[in-house]
Amino acid sequence: MIPANLRTNLKGLSGEIAVPGDKSISHRSVMFGSIAKGKTVVTNFLLGEDCLSTIACFRKLGVSIEQEGNKVTIMGKGMDGLHEPEAILDVGNSGTTIRLMMGILAGRPFHSVLVGDESIAKRPMTRVTAPLSLFGAKIYGRKNGEFTPLSVIGGPLAGAAYELPVASAQVKSSLLFAGLQASGETVIIEPMKTRDHTERMIKQFGGEVAADGHTIRIKGGQTLTGTEIHVPGDISSAAFFLAAGAIVPNSEIKLKNVGLNPTRTGIIEVLQQMGANISIEPYENGLAEPAGDITIRTSTLKGTVIEGALIPRLIDEIPIIALLATQAEGETVIKDAEELKVKETNRIDTVVKELSKLGADITATEDGMVIKGRSSLSGGTVSSHGDHRIGMMLAVAAAISKGEVQLQQKEAISVSYPSFFEHFESLISET
Repeated sequence: MIPANLRTNLKGLSGEIAVPGDKSISHRSVMFGSIAKGKTVVTNFLLGEDCLSTIACFRKLGVSIEQEGNKVTIMGKGMDGLHEPEAILDVGNSGTTIRLMMGILAGRPFHSVLVGDESIAKRPMTRVTAPLSLFGAKIYGRKNGEFTPLSVIGGPLAGAAYELPVASAQVKSSLLFAGLQASGETVIIEPMKTRDHTERMIKQFGGEVAADGHTIRIKGGQTLTGTEIHVPGDISSAAFFLAAGAIVPNSEIKLKNVGLNPTRTGIIEVLQQMGANISIEPYENGLAEPAGDITIRTSTLKGTVIEGALIPRLIDEIPIIALLATQAEGETVIKDAEELKVKETNRIDTVVKELSKLGADITATEDGMVIKGRSSLSGGTVSSHGDHRIGMMLAVAAAISKGEVQLQQKEAISVSYPSFFEHFESLISET
């Protein structure tokens, strides 16, 4: 249920919630289940629009996928079980789907065409198509392969060595999918460590991949076997409630079963740097992806500097960190975050534009932003610009705003967190 107006000037938030399953892991579970042999059962799958686009695409490739609530069962027939789609593969709003699928489709002996929505049509694809061409991939698109629609003429691939110019888990993962099918060995060198869900999942499905520092090696011709995957809660979704708990007065929120993969916990480190009252109870479950409960309480925050190797570990959380910074004493500087320009929107520009409308003191830089706190936020009309993370950040901003806040394009939030407003409402203390 999407409210007409956002709740503003809240007096407190309290309670427990379990955020939905992790988006990155949900996408990858369908992809690996589809190219593995045998049955894969995924529990706590994220039923957001992006992950449902991934399911729809693999069904068009001939994979039998059943969905019952948030349990997904995939009957994989191996890489060779994929067949030429009779229709165009539409990824909707999902950059993960299109970029990772290119690595799979490039090595299959058939032709496929990938398209997406208006946002996808503006997102650069050469960062994936160019390195894939080193493997022998043939991918064509608008503006010399830069934009969708993309035509993939699949065929045999040869292992390659590639050094990523910019840290990107999506590019790395696409190349790992290509490397699984290529002859010989593939070597990928990343400038900074990025989320490692793909590497962990290769091992979960019985494959071999070696990571040594920033270098990842994989041999082609491996056969993967279906398995069971339990998806932990998405820390990127939890981040919005971690922020709300820290900045809304008289708040205490417990977030259950949140993924605590060390390549994703930058948001927790930033909250700790800023002086947040946060505690973590990790589970001792021995699963491939660590998880636990996180409790956040209203906090007095101070400004900080966020840069370097921390950036890939919190790239999706920067919009909500910018909001936190508006409520922190002193200056917060975010740099080395050029990757934000190629997300669902140019998130540097969008965050600065929308928070400025509410009265924040925030300035864009070439590779990030500078925020001066503390700002008292007022009302106004703001827009998600069709970007789910901008939409949720603005809903949290409204919670501490003094005037009425109207959010345009709220529906974008359902891409990753369909129950966001329901969960938010459940935490509001009316007294």
